[in-house]
Amino acid sequence: MTLFYPLDTARLRLQVDEKRKSKTTHMVLLEIIKEEGLLAPYRGWFPVISSLCCSNFVYFYTFNSLKAIWVKGQHSTTGKDLVVGFVAGVVNVLLTTPLWVVNTRLKLQGAKFRNENIVPTNYRGVFDAFRQIVRDEGLLSLWNGTFPSLLLVFNPAIHFMFYEGLKRQLLKKRKKLSSLDVFIIGAVAKAIATIVTYPMQTIQSILRFGHHRLNPENRTLGSLRNIFYLLHQRIRRFGFMGLYKGLEAKLLQTVLTAALMFLVYEKLTAATFTVMGLKSTHKH
Repeated sequence: MTLFYPLDTARLRLQVDEKRKSKTTHMVLLEIIKEEGLLAPYRGWFPVISSLCCSNFVYFYTFNSLKAIWVKGQHSTTGKDLVVGFVAGVVNVLLTTPLWVVNTRLKLQGAKFRNENIVPTNYRGVFDAFRQIVRDEGLLSLWNGTFPSLLLVFNPAIHFMFYEGLKRQLLKKRKKLSSLDVFIIGAVAKAIATIVTYPMQTIQSILRFGHHRLNPENRTLGSLRNIFYLLHQRIRRFGFMGLYKGLEAKLLQTVLTAALMFLVYEKLTAATFTVMGLKSTHKH
């Protein structure tokens, strides 16, 4: 996350700032550095990393608890895993959305926006941000963007579906898959899932940021009408591709993160086996 964090910064800026021209990712990052300083792409890094830890904890804790209750020592099936994963995802969204709303605001604080309508914020930190949002916008605004987030819980399911499909196709041609095959299938499946769900991610960012002009009579919790209204606004102003602003940065981040994790995992596995091999030779 830390290594590819600037890509996330570029994606968020392109999603939220309507007036920012859709340039290539490195151009956007160079602009941000030129206007706001060298460390600007890392703005809001610590709150994001902390929230990621909380989020993963909630997700895996829920996932493993539910699985233990449901499976009770039998073999788990793919279907069961998907259902449990989906429920864990929903619980995670409901519990951690306030953290992500605050993160989105902190990441964008002090940004030089092209869009003049955006009111700058002055939060002193995570707790101050919570306090100010509740005071000025009401408690429920901490759950801005909940609805798109719930729809995005389908992302891993889509990823998994394409992954399994591609794996089956490849296994028809060869007996066994190498770890590189598995990585490539994983990266392609992840990219497809990202492309399919990206417009929802854009809406989620806009709602979390909360400084957009919504239908005034309809300020409810990221309701369906709000989502359609925002989608419609985007398409009307920027065409269908307006929903995909910042996709390049997101795909780069997704695929590079997967590649890095894969490499680290492979190296760690190899190292572990070497160490275990050494241990067993000493014993004999």
